[in-house]
Amino acid sequence: MKTRIIVAVVCVPLLFVILFFLPAISVTILISAIAAVGSYELFRATGSAGVRRLCVYAAVSAVAIPFAVQLGPEDLIFRAVLFLLLAVVFGDAVLSYKTDRKITLVQLTAAVFGGAVIPYFLSAIVSLKLFENGRYFVLIPFIIAFITDGGAYFTGVFFGKHHPFPNVSPKKTAEGCIGGILTGVAAMVVYGVILHLAAGLNVSFWALAAYGLVGGVVTELGDLAFSLVKREFSIKDYGNLIPGHGGVLDRFDSMIFAAPVLYLLVVLFPAF
Repeated sequence: MKTRIIVAVVCVPLLFVILFFLPAISVTILISAIAAVGSYELFRATGSAGVRRLCVYAAVSAVAIPFAVQLGPEDLIFRAVLFLLLAVVFGDAVLSYKTDRKITLVQLTAAVFGGAVIPYFLSAIVSLKLFENGRYFVLIPFIIAFITDGGAYFTGVFFGKHHPFPNVSPKKTAEGCIGGILTGVAAMVVYGVILHLAAGLNVSFWALAAYGLVGGVVTELGDLAFSLVKREFSIKDYGNLIPGHGGVLDRFDSMIFAAPVLYLLVVLFPAF
């Protein structure tokens, strides 16, 4: 726990500087790096890392997609990257079928999910940064995901009694899930107060509360989804890149689900 706190104290301010103060290209580079590492961690978790050429295909796609989302127009470049990834991966699978270089269905799934789905979902963060007042919007997924995770942990430690997902996440409790969602809502309301007082923005607190509620639920779902993968392949963590936190996917698993949903909410119901 001590290591976990020290790393958070060092990394969270650095993350804030990148998201809030630096230009959109810096956020794109960050998301590309997270996506590329995450794709490799998924390959390793599913036992697919030995197929090095698939790792390369997925990593190149994972790096390219956030840039494609930033450059546009209308996701045209993203669609081109996605098509190229699918063509290369499935073309390779067809050519190597029933040879010693055969690609399995699990490996194909890991390549598409790690090379396309994860980076595209995370690229919602890039899209948020590109909005007017993007420096304020881009913080929302991080606040909700991190605060919900923390709230769920501490609520579960002190009040958790019921374990609704014993086979997927044995330590996760119903009380912790509820506490995490409520702390996510509270964090968004507090964030709204800060923006109103410090930045002079007209804030819709109802919209922010909705972000917290829906984002909190999706955050819990993302955490469970990636826990399911870990249980299926009998691993404890996706990696050890972040001391005390595990791998990139251990830290950003909930963000992968939360970011695109919150992007949609911001588009449909802008809070400021």
